[in-house]
Amino acid sequence: MSRGARWRAILVALLVLWMAWFGTGNFAGEGAPGWLSDNAVRLGLDLRGGLHWVLSPDFGAAIDRELDTYAAGLADEQDTGFAVADYAVVDGVLRIDLADRDDLEALRDEAGDAGALEEVSQEGRSVRFALTADADTEVRDRAMAQVLEVLRRRIDDPIQGVQESVVTKQGRDRVLVQIPGGQLDRAQARDIINRTGFLTFRIVIDQEDNAELLEAKFPSGLPEGTEILLETEEGSDSVVRAYLVNQVADLSGVHLVNARSRLDNRYGWVIDFTFDSQGARLFGELTEENVNRAMAIVLDQQVYSAPTINQRIGGGQGFIHGRFTPDSAGQLAVILRAGSLPIPVTIAEERTVGPALGADSIRRGVRASILGLALVVLFVAFYYRFSGLYASVALLTNLVLIVGVMSMATATLTLPGIAGLVLTVGMAVDANVIIFERIREELRLGKTPRAAIRTGFSKALWTILDANITTLITALVLYQYGTGPIKGFAVTLSIGIATSVFAALVVTRLFFELYPGNRPVESMSI
Repeated sequence: MSRGARWRAILVALLVLWMAWFGTGNFAGEGAPGWLSDNAVRLGLDLRGGLHWVLSPDFGAAIDRELDTYAAGLADEQDTGFAVADYAVVDGVLRIDLADRDDLEALRDEAGDAGALEEVSQEGRSVRFALTADADTEVRDRAMAQVLEVLRRRIDDPIQGVQESVVTKQGRDRVLVQIPGGQLDRAQARDIINRTGFLTFRIVIDQEDNAELLEAKFPSGLPEGTEILLETEEGSDSVVRAYLVNQVADLSGVHLVNARSRLDNRYGWVIDFTFDSQGARLFGELTEENVNRAMAIVLDQQVYSAPTINQRIGGGQGFIHGRFTPDSAGQLAVILRAGSLPIPVTIAEERTVGPALGADSIRRGVRASILGLALVVLFVAFYYRFSGLYASVALLTNLVLIVGVMSMATATLTLPGIAGLVLTVGMAVDANVIIFERIREELRLGKTPRAAIRTGFSKALWTILDANITTLITALVLYQYGTGPIKGFAVTLSIGIATSVFAALVVTRLFFELYPGNRPVESMSI
């Protein structure tokens, strides 16, 4: 073996040992030595079990909101030739009451120009409108896209979220959510999904220990445009404080760009938040104008804290403190980072997937892999004789590399992923078959074994690359546009393609450089 080949062999051996070390994380038990890798392949929902939910977004809320926007626009229009006395949106129908019945045609013309409203009925000075079919479809599609995006950001959050969960559209009006077991319990998952996540900041007008005491201060009723919001104990309905605030928020969390939980020496678990440039300016103005007043920090109509503003807060940064646990602070930070849901969602179907089927699938997958490996090894050893042993060792090396890479990347193994692994075992020997057949052709032409090996690998190189690159492109497309189990299959297949090519072109070639290498042999067993 040449000096260069010797160094290549050492590097390949180190790589295989490194990948084998990563792979030990899948077999290390509770009392495993500390020097073993703690990386392991994660199991998907179909192998590990977990939560399976079908969510139903409230598209009626999205339609009502859209109609309300159109109504406000019509009421605020100037020089339209009509005056709106009142309007209301109820169950997907917009009712507009005109000040003068003679303005009906002007209203119809203006509504027609909007292109999204169609008249349903008319009675006296009142006209009822609904969204056109195209506008209705557009609103539903937009709401569905927003719901999917927010839920994905919440559940797949890189810091606190769930690894390799599934959030995808099911049919036209449902959302499928699958969360592998052991990462979130049912209560935590429900909290992440059900919270609308709408953050507001409101200056406190008055406050008391409970709502009854606060209402008693206003015998004739609360001031117009105000409401009472409550601060409760974490995990219970016990009221800590009641606050009188304006119904319209002084500042919303729409400008929030980041939120993270941390442990504070004074307040315990808190949530740091950061605004964008516009939000920072508005927050600075709000705090400057209300020094020495309390500001309630409200999420989904619940007060989490109401600190007193001591001075202007610049820089667009602050923190929320309350009665948080580490888990509740982390989950709230996830919700704030992901943004608010545009419409409410309800759980239409819920079931727990047990791990028993997954354990059986894993056993069957392992048996199939071992059986496939054994059959391939027997075939190549019988058909290609001594050279077939090289291919068999390269195939074993390929399996070590696949498990090592998947463990190092903490990839997720699904049932289709096991199918991809079994398929890889069957396909991995293809490259060796191409190489060996090329070598046989060169030997039949009368070339020496060394020349035949060199030419065989050279001629087979581009054929192997062409075949595997096209398969790899397909796998990447499946990963990009697939979801859940399809992605698992694509990941396993992609890694298997890369390691198979490496094992055939590098590992098998090293064996041939070991023997016959530079020896002047007259024949070879192939």
